[in-house]
Amino acid sequence: MITKTLNIPTDDGRADAFAAFLDDGERHPGVLMYTDAFGVRPVLEKMACDLAENGYFVLVPNLYYRHGPAPVLELPEHIGEEIRPAVIGQLMPLIETHTTERALRDADAYLGFLTTQPEVSDGPFAVVGYCIGAALAIRTAAANPDQVAAVAGFHPGFLVTDESDSPHRLVSKVAAQVYLGLSENDMSLEAMNELTKAFDAAGVGYTTEIYPGTIHGYSMSDTDAFNPSALQCHWDRLLPLLAGTLVDS
Repeated sequence: MITKTLNIPTDDGRADAFAAFLDDGERHPGVLMYTDAFGVRPVLEKMACDLAENGYFVLVPNLYYRHGPAPVLELPEHIGEEIRPAVIGQLMPLIETHTTERALRDADAYLGFLTTQPEVSDGPFAVVGYCIGAALAIRTAAANPDQVAAVAGFHPGFLVTDESDSPHRLVSKVAAQVYLGLSENDMSLEAMNELTKAFDAAGVGYTTEIYPGTIHGYSMSDTDAFNPSALQCHWDRLLPLLAGTLVDS
C-alpha cells in the first residue's frame, strides 16, 4: 500500500489530499472520497486504505483547504456527543463558505487530477461521500455525468433542501448508479419521499436503504455514533457497487 499527501491545483489555490493505492505497478479505477463535516483525519485515511486494498486509487481531499491544510481544526481522538456541538460550531463557518460554486470548481480539479495520475486507469470514476460529502458526491455526479459511473452516500446530509440547487433537484443530470445508506435519523419521511420521487422521475438507477438501529455518523469509528455492524454493511454495499460500475482498463 502506498499512501501520500498530494497537492492538487485548483482555481483557488492548492488543495491537499490524502491518497491511497496498491503498490503493485498496476493502474486502478479512481474513487473520489468526500469526508464528513469533520474532514480528513485518521479514521478517513484508514477507510481510504481499506477501500484501496480492494484495487482502487482513492483520493480524499481536504474540503477546507482554503483555510489551511488538514486538519484545519485540531480534533480530539474521539468526538463524543458532549463535545460534538462545540466542534460543529467551529466548523460551521468553514462549511458555509464551501459554496456550491466552490464545490463544483473543486470537483473539476479533483476529477481532472485523477485523469493525470499514472496509477489511475482510464474509464469512469466513482464518488463516495459521508454526511455532507454525500451531497457533494451527487453534485459532482450531476455536473460530470460522463466521468462519474457510481455514487455512494452514507448517513447523508442536506440532500433535500429548499434551495433551488438542492441535490435532489439535480438528479436528472446524474448518469451514475446511486446507492444511499441512511441512518434512522438522517431524513424525515417527507424528505425521503421527495428524494425518491426525484430519482424515479429522472429514471436514475438507485437504491436507498435505512440501516436499523443507527444514528447519523454510524460509519465513523472516532464518534459516539459508530456502529460496527453498520460499517460492515456499508462495505458490503459499496464494494459490489464499485465492482459493477468501474472498469479497469
